[in-house]
Amino acid sequence: MRLFKLFWILPFLFSFVMLHQKKKIKIFLAGDSTMSVKRLGAYPETGWGMPFVHFWDSTVTVVNLAQNGRSTQTFITEGWWKKIMDDAQPGDYVFIQFGHNDESVEKKDRYTTPEQYMANLEKFIKETRDKKAIPVLITPVSRRKFTNGEAQATHATYTPLVLKVAALQKVPVINLDLKSRQLYQSFGEETSKLLFLQLKPGEHPNYPEGKNDNTHFNELGARLIAQLVLADIKTLLPALADRIVKLK
Repeated sequence: MRLFKLFWILPFLFSFVMLHQKKKIKIFLAGDSTMSVKRLGAYPETGWGMPFVHFWDSTVTVVNLAQNGRSTQTFITEGWWKKIMDDAQPGDYVFIQFGHNDESVEKKDRYTTPEQYMANLEKFIKETRDKKAIPVLITPVSRRKFTNGEAQATHATYTPLVLKVAALQKVPVINLDLKSRQLYQSFGEETSKLLFLQLKPGEHPNYPEGKNDNTHFNELGARLIAQLVLADIKTLLPALADRIVKLK
């Protein structure tokens, strides 16, 4: 009987010891409105970084500093990148996802040329590595756009630049542009609206006139996008994946 109790208790003791042996780390999220924490008045708009925080064990703290409307350049000039670098410690991770605002040619305050965009990504990588933290690049998440029932690429210029920088700098990269587009395709043109901030007039008090947004997610969309990121973490970053909460 005592032997049976010992075998029953051992897995729990092992899990407890392993958890306390792990060094506590932070995952910093640097990005734009598709990732950011939303104010209550914007609900049900949800950045994918919001559900992302709930998938980790107690050794991980997610610090989401993604900001609405920021490009790589404005994230730097407004001091958001410095906040991350001031806090980052060896062994931390910095997830970097920009592109939506960098490619906005008509918005001169945030637009970056392809050359500037690549240079800013390289700056992020170098400074993260200087802190002995681990940079992870993420392509801009796709907007919802269909033609003849097929989900279309919406970041044809800037996504390849992320992949190019990742290859040159030997950095892990998550192609969220591709993965999210595949997700929308699996839902179909009409049903994929259920992932986005799509509201009829009078449907929600925060949007009395309704909303037809094919860029920003609702709670369901944000959670599914976060799960795409987690799936790639399991492949690309096994040491970090070991800290994902094991669902029973």
